Amino acid sequence: MKWFGRRSGRDGSRPVLARGQGTLSALGEWPQSYEAQVRDGYAGNPVAQRAVKIVAEAVASAPLAGSDAALVELVSARVQGQELGALLTAQLLLHGNAYVQILSDGAGGVAELFPLRPERISVETDAGGWPIAYRYRVGGSVSRIAAEDEAGRPQIVHLRGFNPLDDHYGLGCLGAASGAVAIHNAATRWNKALLDNAARPSGALVYEPGDGSALSSDQFERLKGEMEAGFAGARNAGRPMLLEGGLRWQAMSLTPADMDFVGLKAASAREIALAFGVPPMLIGLPGDNSYANYREANRAVWRLTILPLADTILTGLAQGLSGWFDGAKLWVEVDKVPAMAEDRERLWRSVSAADFLSDDEKRELLGLER
Repeated sequence: MKWFGRRSGRDGSRPVLARGQGTLSALGEWPQSYEAQVRDGYAGNPVAQRAVKIVAEAVASAPLAGSDAALVELVSARVQGQELGALLTAQLLLHGNAYVQILSDGAGGVAELFPLRPERISVETDAGGWPIAYRYRVGGSVSRIAAEDEAGRPQIVHLRGFNPLDDHYGLGCLGAASGAVAIHNAATRWNKALLDNAARPSGALVYEPGDGSALSSDQFERLKGEMEAGFAGARNAGRPMLLEGGLRWQAMSLTPADMDFVGLKAASAREIALAFGVPPMLIGLPGDNSYANYREANRAVWRLTILPLADTILTGLAQGLSGWFDGAKLWVEVDKVPAMAEDRERLWRSVSAADFLSDDEKRELLGLER
């Protein structure tokens, strides 16, 4: 079976694909490039980093099963000391695309599955828009990897999230969270600056001489320099100020309460967690009453985020490896997931109480062999 339209069926049997912009344009003054968003959103934001790690580590720890023991071992193997499932999950969440190169062992088998950096890859298409090769760029070097080998088997498995604007590149969660990340990071910088200035907003020196005169330019510059050297910064917090005649200190009325600092930061943190599909309760954010307790939130993230994403990855890998493993299938053994034990127990209790079902029918409903 061929994977791409050039060799599948008769010519013209597939529609022409269109290439979109690859990413959605966002409003606001925050980073738009993937590298900048990763630095600000993943490397520099604790909420986004923790949300990605919760999902990636859970997918990597999920018990796997498959149609072939060698297939399960191949997918479960570590790549350069890192778990393949965690790498692919993080790439899908952040970038929206994950590329896995299938490395041959030279004897017709598969030696290793090697993940490639998604931001370095561009898809090369034919006249109809169907992928025929992938270009991998590292600095000034470009490697071209054909989509299929001589036997018609794929050399690259491309996993991607849904993108309504592009037929070739998926859409990640980091772009949607970039606005909330920018607000959260700005609130953190505001808090740091506030603490550096003794947790007090800056004020103003008011010159009120009795004769109504104004400061000369030399007097203004001297006063400004003395203020910056002697009273600005955390080192000078609480230092007494000596004012000459005619000068009066007027404190500004802005406070953290006026800026609603705590509420703004918590709201942006919840938006970040929402973008990555993680209940805010699991990240330690207070004030979220959507879940009755932590246990329910843990089950929800498995049902709504982890298991669907794991199924996307495992199904894509199984389809890509079907040329080497006949009838290749991979799945998560949900019965062995601790977070889903309560749901499984409820299902067993309901099926066991169904007296109108035979034992074979009950075993079939529970996914057991007769």
